[in-house]
Amino acid sequence: MLNQDVRAGASYNFNFNAIKLEPFKNNDSLFSGKYFKILKDFNLNLLPSNISINTDFIRQFNKQKFRDTSLSEGNIQMQELFRRNYTFDFQYSFSYPISDGLSLDYSSSNNNIIRNYFIDNIINGRQDPSLDIWDKFFDIGDPNQQNQQISVNYQLPVDKIPTFSFLRAIYSYTGDFQWQKGSDLFGNLLVDGQTYDLGNTISNANTHNFNSVFDMNKFYRYIGIGGKRINANTNNRRQKNTIKKKTSFVNSLIELLTTIKRIQLNYSENNGTFLPGYLETPRFIGSFMPTVGYVFGSQKDIRYLAARNGWLTVFPEFNQQYSEVSNNNLTFSANLVPINDLKIDLTGGRTYSRNTIENFNTIDNNGDGISDEYNPLITNSIGNFNISTVLIKTAFSNSDENSSETFETFRTNRLIIARRLALNAGVDFTNPNNFEDGDLSGFPLGFGRTNQSVLLPAFLSAYSGSDPNKVSLAAFRNIPIPNWTLKYTGFMKLKWFKDNFKRFSISHGYNSTYTINQFRSNLEYEPMIPELEFFDQDPNILDQSGNYKNKFLYSNINLMEQFSPLFKLDMEMKNSLNLLAEIRKDRLLSLSFDNNLLTEIQGNEYVIGIGYKLKDLQIRSRLAGARQLIKSDLNMKLDFSIRNNKTIVRYLDSNNNQVTAGQTILNLNYSADYAFSKYLTGIFYFDYSFSDYAISTAFPQTTIRSGLTIRYNFGN
Repeated sequence: MLNQDVRAGASYNFNFNAIKLEPFKNNDSLFSGKYFKILKDFNLNLLPSNISINTDFIRQFNKQKFRDTSLSEGNIQMQELFRRNYTFDFQYSFSYPISDGLSLDYSSSNNNIIRNYFIDNIINGRQDPSLDIWDKFFDIGDPNQQNQQISVNYQLPVDKIPTFSFLRAIYSYTGDFQWQKGSDLFGNLLVDGQTYDLGNTISNANTHNFNSVFDMNKFYRYIGIGGKRINANTNNRRQKNTIKKKTSFVNSLIELLTTIKRIQLNYSENNGTFLPGYLETPRFIGSFMPTVGYVFGSQKDIRYLAARNGWLTVFPEFNQQYSEVSNNNLTFSANLVPINDLKIDLTGGRTYSRNTIENFNTIDNNGDGISDEYNPLITNSIGNFNISTVLIKTAFSNSDENSSETFETFRTNRLIIARRLALNAGVDFTNPNNFEDGDLSGFPLGFGRTNQSVLLPAFLSAYSGSDPNKVSLAAFRNIPIPNWTLKYTGFMKLKWFKDNFKRFSISHGYNSTYTINQFRSNLEYEPMIPELEFFDQDPNILDQSGNYKNKFLYSNINLMEQFSPLFKLDMEMKNSLNLLAEIRKDRLLSLSFDNNLLTEIQGNEYVIGIGYKLKDLQIRSRLAGARQLIKSDLNMKLDFSIRNNKTIVRYLDSNNNQVTAGQTILNLNYSADYAFSKYLTGIFYFDYSFSDYAISTAFPQTTIRSGLTIRYNFGN
């Protein structure tokens, strides 16, 4: 046995001395006014900051010969075994701070495999036993994998303009490219007397990020109203009272006009493509094929260009899939203070993701074994969607296992939505043949009560409390509606509260979202009018329910609403008594298009918390050392909560509501802790939980936990 391992490499790093061009920086510049700051701060770096080059040779050689002392005549002796792992890696990168606000980074890496020891070819696998690890040492081999990445970060200089000094915005872009060599076994695939190359794979991706912050206090100061309060100073009592009223009104008006204190907007976008069957091989130092844009992350379609240029395999049974990925995420928040001591936070967002896969082959029109035309076969898309919304109009409507006002509205809205869809599709409303059972006041044919294009807008309009005659018919909403949290602490300004409380606040929060868990393209959808995505005009192409087929299929959609909390009172009295009272409410609505069922999960919770600190409680104890008198605070806390959950299934086409799950949960938690020393604490706890289930097949359950914990802290 012979083992050899040789590793060699070289690295080069160089940092440039900055050469910065700032033509308008000097005070004697023509651009001396504050509105010319954006020009005065103009700068340009003429050189990159650094460049780095790294190379690595790795050669691992193993030769092993097996001997059999009992080998008899006529038996085949085992051949000598050779194992070689020869690679050459090359990386280079540079960073270029183009200006103070704009920077560019680029990197490229190649991984090459060296196979210079084969006698015939790789497929036959015959290695030359006379070659060792040092032969053809500087052969860099053939490409196996190549990666490139470019990153751009840009801080927009809008804040240098006095009018927009309150705005700070940053944009960043990342583009990635990867070439991956295909299997050597399929590099020369012989089928029916013709040789095919199944090629390699290329993929790219890009990421866009935009973050902005609006500091509205700066804006208010710029327009002259920020931070200003008018005082009433006069010696005349009558005049002072009059001016005081006017001053109070003006100050209140200023507070109202400057309600918004801060706005933050973030947007991110991720896109990527994957193309198999690519025949071209990249160059040693980077590659700009198939296009420069594609290498730097552009999502411009290059499939047809690659086929026309003969860059794709023409193997007729090629079954690898082309894919595209797209993700978009928008979030925003705003901080509002409409009056002193009242703080409101608004938040919202929208998320959309989609993954498209496609089977394809290429057509060789000239018969020369080179592709000329890209031929898509089956295309399928899947994705999900989420957006913030508001359902508060129906949050407190009557809804139980016996009846639901909003659910009945949902049923009624279906007819309104169906007729709107039919009207948009140009259905003749005077012809009874265009309606179910020939009833002109009924559902139009193809837009029945179970068509998902009817159900979805009817469902959203009913539970959002919007007009079904005006609600959007599209599944994807573009504008997120903000949710909110608010907190008011102004009671502490009143004398009675100051005298009796250390802290007193009330708060409220609301959060709601509309979600499509998964949508997928309908492979049977063939529109005669492409712009009408929800309508196929051919009356002979209907689904099993007699409805027109839709471009996308939805398994189910969800509406979620949480009051977290609906109301919360939090106070601490001066005698060290803490009180907390909280009401929470939530519901989840899930509409299934597979069986036309609505599942409604309701939750109501009530929480009461009491805490008390008994100061300087004296205890004689030996836990902290020798028996001594210990004086410390005893902290006690009692929490009581009761929560009622209920799951109701509602049938759209029958008056049948069923409670399928749910429970009433009662919790009582008590704890007390006492510090015997800086490091030693004793804790007593008692937890009681009782569950009473809403269905008769589940038995009530009680859980009690209690104990004493001694905690010692070994830290400082």
